[in-house]
Amino acid sequence: MSKSISDLRREYSRESLDESAVARDPVEQFSKWFEEAMKSELPEPTAMALATAASGADGTVRPSARMVLLKGFDARGFVFYTNYQSRKGRELAANPWASLVFYWAELERQVRIEGRIDQAGAEESDAYYRTRPLGARIGAWASPQSEPISRTGLMARAAEMGLRHGLSPSRPPHWGGYRLAPDAFEFWQGRPNRLHDRIRYRLADGGWVIERLAP
Repeated sequence: MSKSISDLRREYSRESLDESAVARDPVEQFSKWFEEAMKSELPEPTAMALATAASGADGTVRPSARMVLLKGFDARGFVFYTNYQSRKGRELAANPWASLVFYWAELERQVRIEGRIDQAGAEESDAYYRTRPLGARIGAWASPQSEPISRTGLMARAAEMGLRHGLSPSRPPHWGGYRLAPDAFEFWQGRPNRLHDRIRYRLADGGWVIERLAP
């Protein structure tokens, strides 16, 4: 008989995290952990869950989440790219507050980041778009992201856009970058007996307050 889901457990014991030892700046602390994730050759170290929330047709606020890829970060925030007309784009237009979660299971770590999201500048989006493979650039034109479509219809649109835009397509006006400017971070390190280390940074009076949270 296979194990019950309730019996599935993993003990965490690789590392520890103490508020006295972390960097004073959360972006610096993130950079350290991100570099370690990259060096560990994890399958998708840049993958992050993006959570948004907006009012539904019935007026209730409904959260939604999906995986996106980090494409850059610095003191200004964390950048990803998508279709501005997608569900997440529409939700961000209605409510620009969102959160990101990185989960690096092999390192027994996760990072939560909260803040306001705004569109990246046109020049920045243009520069990134030019680095994408041609197929992905055409795909940005072809896909009415989050709208119902058949596979046949999508392939037909891709072929049409490939013919229309050729080998040097410009960036679609409905596609580009977003940047989350953080006002809160949480660094989570798995520990034995579920007594995990949770270190939170929160922005207060223009500076970062560092505190430990109960697991």
